[in-house]
Amino acid sequence: MEPASFDVKKFGSGHINNTFLLSGRGGENFILQKINTYVFREPGVIARNQRLAADFLASNHPSYLFIVPIPTATGDELFHFNDEYWRMIPFIPDSTSVDQADTPKQAFEAARQFGLMARMFHGIDLHEFKASIPNFHNLTLRYASFQEAIRQAKEDRKGFADELIAQFLRHSDIAVTFETLKTAPEFSDRLMHHDTKINNVLLRKDSYEGICVCDLDTLMPGKIISDLGDMVRTYVCPVSEEERDFSQIRIREEYFEALMKGYLSEVGSTLSATEKAHLFYAGKFMIYMQGIRFLTDYLNGDVYYPVKYPEHNFNRAKNQFILLEKLIEKEDVLQRVIDDCLKTATLVREK
Repeated sequence: MEPASFDVKKFGSGHINNTFLLSGRGGENFILQKINTYVFREPGVIARNQRLAADFLASNHPSYLFIVPIPTATGDELFHFNDEYWRMIPFIPDSTSVDQADTPKQAFEAARQFGLMARMFHGIDLHEFKASIPNFHNLTLRYASFQEAIRQAKEDRKGFADELIAQFLRHSDIAVTFETLKTAPEFSDRLMHHDTKINNVLLRKDSYEGICVCDLDTLMPGKIISDLGDMVRTYVCPVSEEERDFSQIRIREEYFEALMKGYLSEVGSTLSATEKAHLFYAGKFMIYMQGIRFLTDYLNGDVYYPVKYPEHNFNRAKNQFILLEKLIEKEDVLQRVIDDCLKTATLVREK
């Protein structure tokens, strides 16, 4: 293809990789991406994980839509040039994505696609897969980093955050539970997406029905609580972690029910008893981990997350702590929702 035959423009709302839409004058479109090698230190791991996954699906679920890069002229899935790694990805026509769940239907459809992918990968041999971001959702490590940041923080920041630090420490049982779970026999690793924000699902433009999962850089072995927890964290609250009007933070029960119905309708029949018993915990796990990551960065002097004002990471952490408490307040009613969704999923699979 001649480069001049394509119009190029920035595409999407992602903050990690540089993404462009190539619009062919003959109507053929592609996605071009430059991989962020600061975040993904070994791009070859990403390519290998996706190839292993694609080969498994081709043998076991050939009709499943799984987006993989278009090979180069030499058959490689990444193009390495001047210490940069690029890839070309098919563009799915008549598709769209949304940056937040604006309706329960959108939450249902997105969660169902992540559940379907988890079900398609059930039983895959994980031995050849590697972590594209090591320890990405290792709460034990994140909690240890939080404690170290408390010890090393400058007095002004530590004093300002003292109350919020104490509030997160009072919920340290969440980290203790993870430490117990991560080696539990019935809580084994699965092939997980690890970044289940709603904009990582393609929806049909006209109906918002789910098409497929996209942005597979963090596809790697992990626990069910990673994917489910990230959906709870990002679909259920009407505002993001950037919101400073904390009065807007609330749990939308109808969105929680929709995402649980969507996810468990697909993956529910494959879950172990231990996984089923910790579905509500998934939300606590992810919100707590993200909260202490923001607070850790604030205590460390804002060295990881970009900030726009001095208390930015502190407010992000406070936002997540309030969300955590709002979730815990509704545990009884939300657990009943989960129980009902599991029953429905079991009945559907038995028919």
